[in-house]
Amino acid sequence: MKLPCELIAVTSLVLSAVAFAQSDMDPVNDLPNPFQIVTGHLNMPSGRDWGSVSAIDIDPDGKSVWVAERCGSDSIRGAYPVRGCAESDLPVVLKFNSDGDMVRSFGSGIFAVPHGFHVDHTGNIWVTDAPFNLPPGVEGKGHIVVKFSPTGDRLMTLGTPGVPGNDRNHFNMPSDVHVAPNGDIFVADGHGGDSNGRIVKFDANGNYLMEWGQPGSGPGEFDTPHGLAMDSRGRLFVADRTNNRIQIFDQDGNFLDSWYQFSRNSGIYIDDNDMLYAVDSESNDASGHGDWRRGIRIGSARTGEVHYFIPDPFDANNGPYAGSSGGEGIVADKDGIIYSAEVGPRSVKRYFRFE
Repeated sequence: MKLPCELIAVTSLVLSAVAFAQSDMDPVNDLPNPFQIVTGHLNMPSGRDWGSVSAIDIDPDGKSVWVAERCGSDSIRGAYPVRGCAESDLPVVLKFNSDGDMVRSFGSGIFAVPHGFHVDHTGNIWVTDAPFNLPPGVEGKGHIVVKFSPTGDRLMTLGTPGVPGNDRNHFNMPSDVHVAPNGDIFVADGHGGDSNGRIVKFDANGNYLMEWGQPGSGPGEFDTPHGLAMDSRGRLFVADRTNNRIQIFDQDGNFLDSWYQFSRNSGIYIDDNDMLYAVDSESNDASGHGDWRRGIRIGSARTGEVHYFIPDPFDANNGPYAGSSGGEGIVADKDGIIYSAEVGPRSVKRYFRFE
């Protein structure tokens, strides 16, 4: 009996989803790379050097780039204590125009280790502070999410500065934040170890609504929920890094799917065309994920198919960036130019298509 084309298409999507949900799937390494790397496009002002940076997003103009930079500190995991901005008065939030020149900065004296980042649809800036292994004596910083206006006015603080916890008024190393089109706020709360493993939802005014998840590896559980993104259907994508997967939920926390084909992601971004950009900065032998190459995988948030792979230029198991390299934050502008924010190499790299 011949099956209708519609049924064949649905069956194919179901089989693909099953394949993507398998944690033991073959590594997705051998894909085209039509991108050219550019270093040094974003220019720090004279006298200031790049520190580690994991936080990056695009302005609503589609071209300007925002980052939260760790005040010149080399705060890679393993380089303890992590000083970040805990003992610095440098501004943390930086805006660069499309030519790479810094045109605005603010947010000094607030954060310990700026980590997650989101620019919402009205241009407000959101920054999470995940203060892992701070120097002794640092108090009153960390475990918060801060909202700024585009000009740097502090509009909202979620969490209690310097006080970790797991209730509606506290976070423990929040890794990322994302604001839905209706203004609801989603916080990925936790950075592995003894921190939390949950998603916390607030309304646009910062009122607690709900939460889901706990530390673990089952569906709806998290081990380092490191990045957030949302597709055109309103599905929330969570980069569940140490579980080597992306988990997908509706906005009420109902589990929809797990995808392993984008690898061990530190950062994810979904553009207006539902292209998913996912960056793997930590796959190596030590993580137990050494068959997967570090780098940027680009594919469809609708079907889960991966189309391109930009490999990390550094050796994953030897040399100065064996532990962490490539980007932890990832974004693409309206022309498809990719920006990758790097903790280990302390830089923001730019990739454009040469085809």
